[in-house]
Amino acid sequence: MSSGSAAPAPRMPAAPPASPVRVLIADDSAVVRGLVARWITEAGFHLVGTASNGRIAIDMMSRHDPDVVLLDIDMPELDGTQALPQMLAASPSLQVVMMSTLTTRNADISLKCLALGAVDYIAKPESNRGVTTSEAFRTDLIERVRVFGAARARRRPAAPAQPSAAPLGSSASPSAASQAPKPAAPAVLRPRSRTGILPRVLLIGSSTGGPKAVNETLAGIGAATLRRVPTLIVQHMPPVFTAVFAEHIAARVGLPAAEGKMDERLEPGRIYVAPGGRHMGLAQAPGGPVIKLNDGPQVNFCRPAVDVLFKDAAAVFGAATASVILTGMGSDGTHGARALVEAGGPVLAQDEATSTVWGMPGSVARAGLAEAILPLSDIGPALRALITGQAV
Repeated sequence: MSSGSAAPAPRMPAAPPASPVRVLIADDSAVVRGLVARWITEAGFHLVGTASNGRIAIDMMSRHDPDVVLLDIDMPELDGTQALPQMLAASPSLQVVMMSTLTTRNADISLKCLALGAVDYIAKPESNRGVTTSEAFRTDLIERVRVFGAARARRRPAAPAQPSAAPLGSSASPSAASQAPKPAAPAVLRPRSRTGILPRVLLIGSSTGGPKAVNETLAGIGAATLRRVPTLIVQHMPPVFTAVFAEHIAARVGLPAAEGKMDERLEPGRIYVAPGGRHMGLAQAPGGPVIKLNDGPQVNFCRPAVDVLFKDAAAVFGAATASVILTGMGSDGTHGARALVEAGGPVLAQDEATSTVWGMPGSVARAGLAEAILPLSDIGPALRALITGQAV
């Protein structure tokens, strides 16, 4: 999820699907509208229009039925937070990506918009010059349009099959369905291996769609169980956003939650969020495990990366872990999940139907590292059972 060092996006925009995604841009900056419109068109998507405020955008929606709306937060007359509910009421399957600069206020608003139904957010550079020169912003934006456009297409009713015009005995062109890409490998569950060791730490990795999934997972576990172990979360987010995300978690769960700090000792009942732009790992110390932060190279195009935390946790805690990979683009977490499994710890993965993007959990599932692939509503109770020793 989000920008530069925090998003697991490839360095070159992926090609759009055969049926162009329909995109609407709503931003009060003429420079931003012009640049993003050009990028959208150059990437092969269908730009249905641009709007300088939310009211114009809603009017254009009724005429052009976009698949994806790139929605700025601060606009005159009707801003993004006011327009979002009206857009989703008119088109529940619409994919809305919020755009905002990296401020504490905008991070708070963006996370609230995710709770209201926006599928993601992207952090804009603070200046028009930054927007013009930031290749990371452009790449992340195009990747989100591709992913969410495909998600909207899956929600549309299937078009009726057209009869083949080829004469009998001839070879007709294969259908679109037959040409659809197939998974590299099917999901395979790993046999459960219970060591009798209770988890001493809970690990969560997530990206696109993660804030909502993380909150639901923690709520499903419950504060009473969360008090038994420290909880460490890597959510792909830029700086500023992770601190606000931790505040939202604390308010939702009722337990202390904050960005992890260098050499901070882990304590049961506390929730540690990897700071945006920094890897969060672990190390053994005389008084017990402590957090280690570093500004090393991106891993899986991410910083923070799930793999960094999970690999360290495997080395520090061995089999005494409980972990889950939630919704997100890319494959971050797969190598770390393998390290946890080899150490004897259980790994869960969110299922495709409830994931905003089944990249990260799908990669873990296809690698045969997940002992359970569960809908989001079942993940919290499953982790609660692992932490309390009730899992069978």
